[in-house]
Amino acid sequence: MANLDSVNRGRGVVPFVGFCVLAGILAAGTVAPAAIGAGLLSNEVSDSVDAISAQLAAADPPLTTTVTDRAGAPIATLYSQYRLPVTAAGIATTMKAAIIGVEDRRFYTEGGVDLQGMARAAVNDSAGGSLQGASTITQQYVKNYLVNVVDRTDPAAQQADREDSLARKLREAKMAVQLNDTMSKDDILASYLNVVEFSGTVYGVGAAAKAYFGTMADKLTVPQAALLAGMVNNPSIYNPYSHPDKATQRRNTVIDDMVTNGSLPASYAATAKDAPLGLLPGGPVTPSGTCMGAAPDAGFFCTYAATYLAHAGFTPDQLATGGYTIKTTLDPRVSQVAKDAVDANVPTTQDGVANTFAVVQPGRNVHQVLAMVANRNFGTDPAKGETSTDIVADASNEFGAGSSFKIFTSAAAMVTGKAGLQTPLPNPDSQCFTPPDADSHTACYTVHNDGHYADPITLADGLATSPNVAFVGLENEVGMPAVLDMAQKLGLRNTLATNDAGAVPDPKSANPQYNEPQSKYFQNLLSFTLGNSPVSPLEMANVSATLMSGGVWCPPNPILSVTDRNGNAVSVPQQACEQVIPTGVANTLEAGLSKDTTSGTSAQAAHAAGWTRPDIGKTGTTQQSESVAFVGGVDDYAVSSMVFADGSHPREICPGTPVHLGNCGHGAFGGTVAAPPYFHAMSQLLAGVPDQQIPGPDPAYLTARS
Repeated sequence: MANLDSVNRGRGVVPFVGFCVLAGILAAGTVAPAAIGAGLLSNEVSDSVDAISAQLAAADPPLTTTVTDRAGAPIATLYSQYRLPVTAAGIATTMKAAIIGVEDRRFYTEGGVDLQGMARAAVNDSAGGSLQGASTITQQYVKNYLVNVVDRTDPAAQQADREDSLARKLREAKMAVQLNDTMSKDDILASYLNVVEFSGTVYGVGAAAKAYFGTMADKLTVPQAALLAGMVNNPSIYNPYSHPDKATQRRNTVIDDMVTNGSLPASYAATAKDAPLGLLPGGPVTPSGTCMGAAPDAGFFCTYAATYLAHAGFTPDQLATGGYTIKTTLDPRVSQVAKDAVDANVPTTQDGVANTFAVVQPGRNVHQVLAMVANRNFGTDPAKGETSTDIVADASNEFGAGSSFKIFTSAAAMVTGKAGLQTPLPNPDSQCFTPPDADSHTACYTVHNDGHYADPITLADGLATSPNVAFVGLENEVGMPAVLDMAQKLGLRNTLATNDAGAVPDPKSANPQYNEPQSKYFQNLLSFTLGNSPVSPLEMANVSATLMSGGVWCPPNPILSVTDRNGNAVSVPQQACEQVIPTGVANTLEAGLSKDTTSGTSAQAAHAAGWTRPDIGKTGTTQQSESVAFVGGVDDYAVSSMVFADGSHPREICPGTPVHLGNCGHGAFGGTVAAPPYFHAMSQLLAGVPDQQIPGPDPAYLTARS
């Protein structure tokens, strides 16, 4: 006696058995001299069907991931398949009628497979030796789900999903019958229309309606629905942009099928056929699918957010298919103001000159990244001032941040007790230094001051006026290991892991410059404090954030939250914050850096901008003025602004309107070229906001202790 489960599934058994009988007849006539029974072919696929059916039910279709700013406004869309899923109720009746009319007229009465269609196909195809046609919408759903979802990353499996074989047809048929028993017809139809390809990266009717017509799936007209329904048979041949004539003919065939099927009055057919295609110009119109489609002030930020999530364990495929909503820390006002400031300083298309600008919010528990912009935009067209390198986050400023690296020497000197803020430092106009670990073959390192300074000079005055000799001497006394360790602690984590070209160290290179990370390469090179090595602009902003957070380093975090396609929160692991230097050292160093905009190297630019706020700052200029920097902060904004040569023929950067490359005799300085965007942006952001004072120095770190 049949059990209850068998009775409940009975309506699916009959179609599948009937299909198997037809398959056996066809196989006996065209495949082998001996009759291959339907049972044998069925057994051939039965072992794998149940497993595949379970996988089919469990696999989520790829969805687009949305990246937003901190207010929830989208800034980019990431995807490999552009899909906007819709429910059965969200699909126009015109679309349902069109796809049923052209693909499966008996969809609502068949049991997952179409015995009449299969009988006809068996007779028609037996002479040619291939099994074509007669697939129901349910079978097509199975095939498309396998190709576009389950096996989308496995080319070999996709080929098997498409192969012209009786075994594949049997597998599809059995799975179709199973689905027909477990899903409503409306849900099967909607699922099919959500998974099928409409050419290129456009998948599903929701995305197709928007990409081709700029409308919603429930608003599709008869001509629009007929065009889309006609495309699914062969999205390339019937692509209306590349083959408009064929697409029109196919659309009109679908309209005729709708009339034959009784879903469209014959009186309307002629009108529908005469309608223009009505496509969006230059389409299909879709988001770029990568961070290159972000707004000009958000491309680098989006890229950094994706990289940050990758380090947290998200794979590129997950980000491109997971349907996440990634809410970032990007502050739209800060970002736009910063972007306007750098564009005003160096135009986007200015030949050979980049201006990066990063803003980090200090904090003892998190350092949120508020803005990452540049005069360059994130893209692939250099003629438009675009670059495909994340020049804000990466160690892409190959010429360095100049004397702003003196921050690391100062902090190391305070922590080791070698100097305090009021400690006098020897400062002759020039001096040749021999590193402590030098051997008899090591030449001394000659350093000159650019101008005449007090000798000796206090560390505080040195931070403001930036003499080279005093700081190289201090670095030599403190020792390179301590200075490099301090740079790493304060924020140059990724920077020091790159080689002296700003790239991943190459162990095959015989040159230590390229096969060693900077943390090792500079162990005995006193030039480090002069900032002549590749550096990440974002990490330099985070150095300021560490000081402004009382000596607490946190990773520069671009993520507020991540939710999955169902709205559930997804955990994002974050590296723990660290108290890397005593709060007293951080406060004392801030006090020393507070003179830069009042009496130091950026004072003239500050005065020109009407800047009077208490802040911290340190400028930097490389020897050939191929890179200049301003690193500092005010209130809750830690900032780095860097202007550097980024073309294939780097030269001296010259001040002016605009900033440009040239041979200007005495080129740009950090105070004259990199600081102005800082004053420009911060003046706008803090307009009307009361001044916030800089912490006073800790008496314990005013003088040397050893």
